[in-house]
Formats: sequence, C-alpha cells, structure tokens
Amino acid sequence: MPFRMGLLGKKVGMLQDFDDKGNWACYTVVETGPCVVLDIKTKDRDGYCALKLGFDEQKAHRVNRPQMGVFAKANTTPKRLVREVRLNEDEIAQFEVGQTLAADQVFKPGDVLDVTGTSKGKGFQGVMKRYHFSGFRATHGTHEYFRHGGSIGCRLTPGRVVKGRKMPGQMGNKRVTVQNVTVGRIVADKNVVLIKGSVPGAPGDYVMLRHASKRDFGPFELIAPAAPEPEAEAPAEA
Repeated sequence: MPFRMGLLGKKVGMLQDFDDKGNWACYTVVETGPCVVLDIKTKDRDGYCALKLGFDEQKAHRVNRPQMGVFAKANTTPKRLVREVRLNEDEIAQFEVGQTLAADQVFKPGDVLDVTGTSKGKGFQGVMKRYHFSGFRATHGTHEYFRHGGSIGCRLTPGRVVKGRKMPGQMGNKRVTVQNVTVGRIVADKNVVLIKGSVPGAPGDYVMLRHASKRDFGPFELIAPAAPEPEAEAPAEA
C-alpha cells in the first residue's frame, strides 16, 4: 500500500464563501504547519520509512530530557504535538532533519485529502441518539419504555449477548478519519488551509492532513515555495 505525505494542523473553525465555480460553500479553516522535521526513519536503521514531525510550540519546563534531546538534534524549540508520517522509500531523500515544512510546500488547491482527528465527545448516550433507533410506540399501554433498545439476547443457544450488540454507551471522543475532502484554497502567509466540508473535532483540536489514500497521487515531491512579491517603490518626492 502506498503511503501518503501529510502535515499536522489545528482546527480553527468554519466559514462560508464562494468556491472557484461561484457556488456558496462551507469551509473548515485548519492552521497547517509550519511543521519541523525532528527525525527521519529509514528502512536500514528502523525497518520503515517515516518523518517525525513537530507542530505547535510547547513550554520547555513541560518537556522531559529525552524529548529535549530530540528537539535539540533538530535545532528547534520544543513542540506540543509530535507524530510520524509514513513515506515510501524513494520519497524520503528530499527531506532533512531540522527542515521546516509549510502548507503550500505539501498541498495545493484542488488536492484531495484524508483528515484524521478526534471526534467531539458527547458523553454517555442512549441507542436512539447513538445508533438512530426509532424507539417504541408511545401509545396502547407502553410504559416507561419509549427510548429503550428492546431485547438484547436470544434463547438457550447461544445463551449470551452477541458481540457488537448496539447498546447505550460512550458516544464520540474517538479517532476518526474523514476521507476525500478537497482543498479549497491555501493562505500561505498565515499557514491556513481551507477545506471544503467538515473535519473531526472541535475548534482548537489537532488534526493530521494527508493526501487521500484512495486516489492515484503518484510519487510525492515538495512544492517550491512561491517567491515573495516585490514591494512597490515609493514615489519620489518633488
């Protein structure tokens, strides 16, 4: 299975705007990067190829000494979020330890992504909210059983509750991946990616953006950063 390049980010919120076709659309604003390459895993040394990325600043007194050694090796400040991104063996050579990756070096408008995050926790919920059960008829002698799930067992055989039975329990607060969402636009100077539709989590939650695994993307190559626009010259004084 081919591995896909990605970056770490933080969900900021949502907004509405026109897309490139003039249609009114909803976007999720994700602060993506800059991410620092803390370490490079190679097949010869580690048995697999990956980048260890760091994102978001962390206070130094909250980091232990082994972790500080990792940050010192990359010549960077402590990071709050550290994750690995698996890559193919022929793609790993274009990176180096201490390198900073921006959103516009990895993604471009129109790219299709998979976004992984932690869904909003909704606490202990019943089967009607958790699994969309229809409930019982609220008439003809039904007492205090309107929102229950009904029978959960069988007969003497198998004599137990089968695995996977839909019952009340914790809802949300799970690792979720939303596949095949599209990059609407990238605001490079603010490290912001606008993604069409919704992504998991609440504002402020961390997410990982990767190129879609179910799309034929081809070998990954870093995108050269755009050259800054020249400043306009001030008019000469008379």
